[in-house]
Amino acid sequence: DVKGRPCEDFCVLQHSNRRVALLGGLRGGLICVITLAEAHPLLQSGKTIKSINYQISANCSRLQNKVSGKSKRGAQFLTELAPLCRISSSDGEEYTIYSCIRGRLIEVNENILSNPAILQEKPSTEGYIAVVLPKFEESKSITQGLLTQKEYEEVLLKR
Repeated sequence: DVKGRPCEDFCVLQHSNRRVALLGGLRGGLICVITLAEAHPLLQSGKTIKSINYQISANCSRLQNKVSGKSKRGAQFLTELAPLCRISSSDGEEYTIYSCIRGRLIEVNENILSNPAILQEKPSTEGYIAVVLPKFEESKSITQGLLTQKEYEEVLLKR
């Protein structure tokens, strides 16, 4: 329940890249993919997605995020409650999708703009929302606040 919105759950898929180069300064980190969780209303109630909008405010569009180089220069910095996009359903409901973690926005999934159905058909693969890269030194503390799949399933049983 992000920001007190019941059942509007998100999933953070994590991949660890633990490469360390002694001389080159290269170090691994955690890459996080933000998706809708299985209990999110957009996946549960047979809703039809009307539109997806990465324009957060007049001055902030996630589509304008331009990342370059191995240090990911130009990436927008996100807090846990930073909106990534807004999704409108055909019944008039609007859902704000939040980052859930602090880090740099590496990419947004532009494919869901032209094919919103993949967001519902393949939410944890092709229908992902965004990719976020936490700061290396914060990687562990950021993910400690998230539920494991098993913990999430226990929460769902109590709803």
